Amino acid sequence: MTSPQTSIHPYSPAQLGSQIVIGWSGRHPEGGPDVAFLLTYSLGDGQDGPVAGQAAMRTALDRAGLQVGGGVVDTAEKSGVQVKLLVQSGQAVLTLPHFTAQYPAPAEWLAAARDRGQVYGMFATRPWPEAVPGRPVSEDQLRAFAANPDIVATSAHCMMPVRALG
Repeated sequence: MTSPQTSIHPYSPAQLGSQIVIGWSGRHPEGGPDVAFLLTYSLGDGQDGPVAGQAAMRTALDRAGLQVGGGVVDTAEKSGVQVKLLVQSGQAVLTLPHFTAQYPAPAEWLAAARDRGQVYGMFATRPWPEAVPGRPVSEDQLRAFAANPDIVATSAHCMMPVRALG
């Protein structure tokens, strides 16, 4: 008799390359308060190149309890998901087992996160080498990447509750 096994793929954090977080807020299609979004992506500059980086990111997300290509996971309701979001003093701190990132959030993003009580997280496995820190990303560039059906289908998606200290 056999039993299902989880496939364990080794990866090195160096394969992930530079991990970047970018945020925005916008209207919810069904109405109500605006939604705060965080998009995490790699520049594709990992040790073994962008293809190895994609595989490493997929493995890292799987180990964090997020399913690439699956539905939106509510991290407050699903046990075993290792994704935490802390919003404090104008900063959003996103923590996963493979990285921690700070996002200096604008006032409208903070208001959307507070009003909804949660943030939509999208973790792209495909790199976005054009979106380098220090260079502005236009709304059109962001929309072209984050709404690209191939990017959406190869990403992990979740709703993260907003937590604060104190």
